[in-house]
Amino acid sequence: MRDTLLTLLRGMAMGAADVVPGVSGGTIAFITGIYPKLLQSLSRFDLQLVSIVRLQGIKAAWQYINGGFLLALFSGIGISILSLARFISYMMEHQPLLLWSFFFGLILASSLFIARQITRWSAANIILAFTGIVVAIVISQLRPVEVQACMGFIFIAGAIAITAMILPGISGSFILLLLGVYGQVLGAVKTFDLTLLLYFMSGCIIGLLSFVKLLNWLLDRFYQPVLSVLMGFVTGSLVMVWPWKQVVSTYTSSSGSEKPLVQQLVTPFEYELATGQSSQLVGCIALIVVAVVFVVVLEKLGDQYNESDEQSTDSQVG
Repeated sequence: MRDTLLTLLRGMAMGAADVVPGVSGGTIAFITGIYPKLLQSLSRFDLQLVSIVRLQGIKAAWQYINGGFLLALFSGIGISILSLARFISYMMEHQPLLLWSFFFGLILASSLFIARQITRWSAANIILAFTGIVVAIVISQLRPVEVQACMGFIFIAGAIAITAMILPGISGSFILLLLGVYGQVLGAVKTFDLTLLLYFMSGCIIGLLSFVKLLNWLLDRFYQPVLSVLMGFVTGSLVMVWPWKQVVSTYTSSSGSEKPLVQQLVTPFEYELATGQSSQLVGCIALIVVAVVFVVVLEKLGDQYNESDEQSTDSQVG
């Protein structure tokens, strides 16, 4: 029960991160120590699973895919998305500096955490890390569009976004923003539009099961190089969540509201001069520190989870 509860809480943290454009639930999975087990469990949805169901029954198949672990994790993700969507939307509209500061601290500490896992800083790994940083920055500079998408496009968007959500440092929510359907999907969550959510979740399931096998294979064979790229992704995404931005140009959305199109990163003092608003510097710094401490706690919980998982495996083998 303790492990199930901790897995549920990790899922809730992943769900909260996935709601915010610029933050990846995969980052939370990585720093809490469940990332390898998550990929391994998802990669077991294959033909062998069908054979196990046919020959050994549902119970054996459930154990094969770590069903209890996946159920607890995805329950936490679902609970978090459904319960926090309104709160995070409110914070993004009314307290964006505080919200972005917390996630900036979260990603900063996560980047350092992943860097510590890289034991061989070869020239190739340094180049891969730099490439990851560049790719993340380029993605962050792409301009979001806004469309009223059909259900087929919602399905495709779900398949694309879920591959980003599972990668540390690449935000699935931001991919939805670039595809122009973030507002539509978030609105469906808040209003419980079951038709749209069914198409979106179906795309997520297909995309996830297709991509996770490739990612699991890469991590098994090229762990350090892949880790270097992921560290670059996470570090580069700091540009996306820097709290203080000055709007350079705007566009009018389909609802008639004015939204930022191009934003320039500025210092807190430049932000106050440009906007005439408080930079909330003290509160922002406090939340950055809170986020760093939060990551440290998650890391400790991740270590405990891995130790518990290893002991459970050893006892089963024994």
